[in-house]
Amino acid sequence: MANTTDTNTSTLPSTLPSPEERVEKLVETRLKKTESRRNFLKLMGVGAGTASVAAATGCGSSAPTSEEFFRQHYKKLTDADKQRIFKRIEDETFARTGITTHIADPPPLDGVEFAYALNLSLCNGSRRCVEACARENNLPDDPEIRYIRVMEMEAGSLDFEEATADYNHERVPVKDKFYMPVQCHQCDNPPCTKACPVEATWKERDGIVVVDYNWCIGCRFCVVACPYFARRFNFTQPQVPPHAINPTQSYLSNRPRFKGVVEKCTFCLHRTRVGRLPACLEACPTGARKFGNLNDPNSELRTIISTKRVFVLKEDLATLPRFYYFFA
Repeated sequence: MANTTDTNTSTLPSTLPSPEERVEKLVETRLKKTESRRNFLKLMGVGAGTASVAAATGCGSSAPTSEEFFRQHYKKLTDADKQRIFKRIEDETFARTGITTHIADPPPLDGVEFAYALNLSLCNGSRRCVEACARENNLPDDPEIRYIRVMEMEAGSLDFEEATADYNHERVPVKDKFYMPVQCHQCDNPPCTKACPVEATWKERDGIVVVDYNWCIGCRFCVVACPYFARRFNFTQPQVPPHAINPTQSYLSNRPRFKGVVEKCTFCLHRTRVGRLPACLEACPTGARKFGNLNDPNSELRTIISTKRVFVLKEDLATLPRFYYFFA
């Protein structure tokens, strides 16, 4: 279906607001909810007739509808609200792609605090974790968005700033190199959540930092605040071919996203909160990745933290990451 646009330009403002003015008004709308839908659409430079949005091919809608954009914050949705919303998203995905999906909303588990550990002695730089993450989380290839970067470094060095994620060797690992995967560290003191002016991102009680895509205003303050370059902004509409869509989805993780919003790794919460392991761990060919519950004294993760010389990236920033590195 082609995009439809109101040709009556008399409804458009003569001067479009600057990006700074848009962000300011978006924040005001989100926090105070004093602007009417009509005034908001006028501010954003669209006419009253542009509320209809054309469907797109692949996973993800071309833009949030007005109902989606003005939806209540996730924390205020009732169970009935969620079921209605999930059903609508599932129906829209099926109409676009012919793929039957299921959206769930698994809550944090009581007494669980998730964390990751990664054995740098075993990582071979194959990037299988990167691609497994992309497939699991419905990430697009064009433009390419990936939650995990694998950094290549000189052996004997931990100079993260001089590392590269753009290596392209016929075979890995390369002699005298070692590899460090980096993704969201699910910080206990996350600067990204503090930077968000509308509370669209927050830390859940199991330690996972999430994003409410419908509440995100796209200001990218959180992207700048993250010292690990772990957040991704959708400059264009994410498109995933129907055959590549993962139908098992969660509202706060791998469901369809929009152009103009931020997304990130969630430790595959749609898997881990129901007793499964993250997709990146299952794809690792060397067993370098370890995942578990920090609150379980008998877990392999706790054993590693207790017996290995673990370290975290940029410890001096006091972000308190839940992502630990170690050498065997």
